[in-house]
Amino acid sequence: MDLSEYKEIKPHRCKRIVWLIVNAVVFRMALGRLFWPFRRWLLLCFGASIDRKAYIYESAKIFAPWNLSVGRACVGPNVKIYNKALIAIGDDSVVSQDSTLCAASHDVSSLMLPLLTKPIIIGNHVWVASEAFVGMGVTVGEGAVVGARACVFKNVDPWTIVGGNPSAVIKRRVLNL
Repeated sequence: MDLSEYKEIKPHRCKRIVWLIVNAVVFRMALGRLFWPFRRWLLLCFGASIDRKAYIYESAKIFAPWNLSVGRACVGPNVKIYNKALIAIGDDSVVSQDSTLCAASHDVSSLMLPLLTKPIIIGNHVWVASEAFVGMGVTVGEGAVVGARACVFKNVDPWTIVGGNPSAVIKRRVLNL
């Protein structure tokens, strides 16, 4: 197999390079809550859709802001958002520290391993716990919990708690009101 013939379409290459520099030099240096409005403004300038009451830590690594939609939610420290396709995070949701949301992979049925992308949808009232991995094409339903270090490759039903690798349903989530 000759990989010299492999081609990946990069429609936003220049924008991506500029974002890479802005992210490394400006976004990550705007520390704390005081500078959150400025970080939000930077993301909006690059095409993100971010609610005014959202909070994204400066250490979050966002691949492509133009493929990001965040409701009234929190994206924790060191979260990796590899959004070659849309990643949408709903209201009142939390993506905890060191988690990864990865909206791309490769087609293993081809020797050339072409890039595949599918959106990730995180519903309202969701908690993606520390160091969890959510793969491409996954929808995490409203009120669901993805346990710490879980690896999610299939949709998560609303109001369920999943954990493990690969993730499996642990139990239904019931709120004490």
